[in-house]
Amino acid sequence: MKFLICGGFGFIGSTFIRNHFEKNPKDEIINIDNLSLGSNKANLEMLDDDKNYSFVEGNISNLDIVEKLSKDVDVIINFAAETHVDRSISNPKPFIETNVIGTYSLLEASKNNEKLFVHVSTDEVYGDLENNAKPFLEKDNLNPSNPYSATKASADLLVQSYVRTYKNNCIITRCTNNFGPFQFPEKLIPKTIIRAQKNLQIPLYGDGSQLRSWIHVIDHVLAIDLLVKKGIPGETYNISSWNEISNKKIVEKILQKMNKSLDLIEFVSDRPGHDKRYSIDSEKIHKEIGWSPTYEFEKALEETITWYQNNQNWWEPLVNDRTLHPQPWTLTWN
Repeated sequence: MKFLICGGFGFIGSTFIRNHFEKNPKDEIINIDNLSLGSNKANLEMLDDDKNYSFVEGNISNLDIVEKLSKDVDVIINFAAETHVDRSISNPKPFIETNVIGTYSLLEASKNNEKLFVHVSTDEVYGDLENNAKPFLEKDNLNPSNPYSATKASADLLVQSYVRTYKNNCIITRCTNNFGPFQFPEKLIPKTIIRAQKNLQIPLYGDGSQLRSWIHVIDHVLAIDLLVKKGIPGETYNISSWNEISNKKIVEKILQKMNKSLDLIEFVSDRPGHDKRYSIDSEKIHKEIGWSPTYEFEKALEETITWYQNNQNWWEPLVNDRTLHPQPWTLTWN
């Protein structure tokens, strides 16, 4: 089988490629990535000499490139996205270009043929949820709250329209917060680990009570791999590990596991429009496809902390005052 992986140097895309090749070394993978912030060639340097792997630098919003690369592939998986909410507040433009226009290009490239297009979305498209409300189902309305989630919701609706209008062979996945090795340092868990390692203050937005459900990245990519084999085109699948925890509790757990003082926590003003809770129901993929998460949260968090402690040579080149900034939305981003 031959894949076009979009955004293959990012956290989730590179994890998918490494994991897929471990189990399917004879498959072919083309990785298209524009090497923007969050992409890191070091994530896949172990594949540099693999004859079944190739990399093309390019932006998925370039229809000519996408059409050329997708011509002979069986599956297109779109991991390519601008993903950090904080940066989308400062400058939404690159989020629109990659997340919306890029998705349009991929849909055009997979129109009127049998290619499977897996569009990797997010639980954030559903918007905020009250603490006592039931988790969102795939059929629930989209109600995004920030520029990032709005671009992802726009892309989801575009995918759905191509399925209905042009009969595109598409699957949408919506996953909760990912964590694990190789995650870019601007995200909550690696940022907390790295700042704690450096004995820097750990910024918590608002009162830190925001609730998120966390999933190990391997469980996420295993779900996607399973959907390539067994998923039903035209369907949407939520992916969750069912472990809601507040941002404050996450930071406290990390500091405790690293034997650091909780006094490192510093509460800062909350970002604009910050959603209090995300929660999705993933019974559909469990019952219909047979997927279940395999990583236990506490153990996986400990393993992730250990990985960052042992791989400073990976994250140190990525760390600066901007990636570790306590309030990134106050900065100017291109």
